[in-house]
Amino acid sequence: MAGAGERTGRWVRRGVRSGLGGLAAIGLALTNLPLLAVSLVALALAPVPFLGLALVPWTMTLVRMRADLERRRASRAGVLVTRPYLPPPERAMAGGWRRFRWTVTDPATWRDLAWLAPGAIVGFTLGTIGVVVPLYGLVGLTLTPLWIWHGAGWYGYGAIWSIDTVSAGLLCLPQGVVILAAGLWAAPWLRRVDAHFARLFLAPTRAAELRLRVTQLTVTRADTVDAQAAELRRIERDLHDGVQARLVALSMVIGLADTLIDRNPAEAHKLLAEARESGVAALDELRHLVRGIHPPVLAERGLGGAVRALALSLPVPITVDIDLPGRPDTPVESAAYFAVAEALANMIRHSRARTGAVSIHHSNGALSMVVTDDGTGGADPAAGTGLRGVERRLAAFDGTIALSSPPGGPTVITMELPCALSSPRTMPSSVTG
Repeated sequence: MAGAGERTGRWVRRGVRSGLGGLAAIGLALTNLPLLAVSLVALALAPVPFLGLALVPWTMTLVRMRADLERRRASRAGVLVTRPYLPPPERAMAGGWRRFRWTVTDPATWRDLAWLAPGAIVGFTLGTIGVVVPLYGLVGLTLTPLWIWHGAGWYGYGAIWSIDTVSAGLLCLPQGVVILAAGLWAAPWLRRVDAHFARLFLAPTRAAELRLRVTQLTVTRADTVDAQAAELRRIERDLHDGVQARLVALSMVIGLADTLIDRNPAEAHKLLAEARESGVAALDELRHLVRGIHPPVLAERGLGGAVRALALSLPVPITVDIDLPGRPDTPVESAAYFAVAEALANMIRHSRARTGAVSIHHSNGALSMVVTDDGTGGADPAAGTGLRGVERRLAAFDGTIALSSPPGGPTVITMELPCALSSPRTMPSSVTG
């Protein structure tokens, strides 16, 4: 019974949210036609010197904002609609020819304009149905007690149903229940129909997807090359300032001990003991450097074992939930480990969290990693280089990162890496560090 009640509650909440979404669709649909009219006026004034160069990009920016809002609404309805726009050219100043040309030559601009009128009609119609039908059923639920309270002849159900008898008043109740249930059931489907219709116009075409993919790969390749160059510079700096300096000092101490071995054996032994300590310190630094490149525990125990070991070394209790039936390729595994490590390091440094959690799973050809904490929230990728570095690291493998961190928390970082697994393993693991 409890399970059925919970499912009914979720169904009702979903229907109410979709009904409210239909109400929003009505309001937003009313903005489409004014936007279309302003855009047509701007295009008509395009030949006017200076005015057209400034007015057309400005109006198209408003149209793109409206289209982006519709894409987000469609995504919330379960229909993914990605942005199809070409990246702006370098030095595309407002009011300049480059920006004007970039705007009017992008096919997505004209697809947005083509969507405004039919999108307004479909959105308004479906939104109205999604709102009116449940409200009509709700009216039916309230008419019976109102009729009993005020007496016959005060109310009518709809345009033609007058309530002037007891039986007519009582019939409103079951009919209202049926209509309300039907409206709540249909509202999510109406939202999805509206979202699919928007996708016909606002999603990128295959040619646009190919163009965007080429652009993304170009940017990703440049970021990867820059990141690799920075990593090589870091390794070179660490070797030069750390291990190399210790090895030079070690060589000098051993040479000095060699000159004193006959004349002052006690002093020579003291220098050799010092050289031994320097050698141990250099070895520790070298191991630390190797861990930064590819941790041995990652190679030996895989991603799950490495993340569990990392969680146990942190000062905050971290719950680790890992279910991987195999291991990704080594480069992907390394990128995933360092992405999780950076997210946990950010949590320790900035969030003031008391507990955290890491969840890693593989499904539908993608490795999903979710890092959460109960800290203060308010994380901003623009405020530091940590999350930007994670984004660049994942982008090299077509990975994505999404951040949810409202003020007051919690912070949720969701990362995905497309990959396949090998070496099947069947035992899931769940530990608290």
